[in-house]
Amino acid sequence: MTPALYAACMRAVHVVTADGRILRAGRACLFIFDQIGYHRFARLFSRRPLIWATELGYWIVANNRAFFGRFLFRGETPLPLEEHLS
Repeated sequence: MTPALYAACMRAVHVVTADGRILRAGRACLFIFDQIGYHRFARLFSRRPLIWATELGYWIVANNRAFFGRFLFRGETPLPLEEHLS
């Protein structure tokens, strides 16, 4: 992993599809939702203007991870960064 890719992955979720496309942030999340069975949800929120709302919502949560983490993951103990990468 290059330093630039490492830095990008620290800022947003990335998905590399089977056909080689690289998706990040909200679009990557919608791809994941589609893959786990939420096809209608993913298709609906992939269309304009909802894709813009999806991206905005993603960045609001991503830029305030500590705030949202206090409410969403109360009982979980975070792993040190080194354990995430192995």
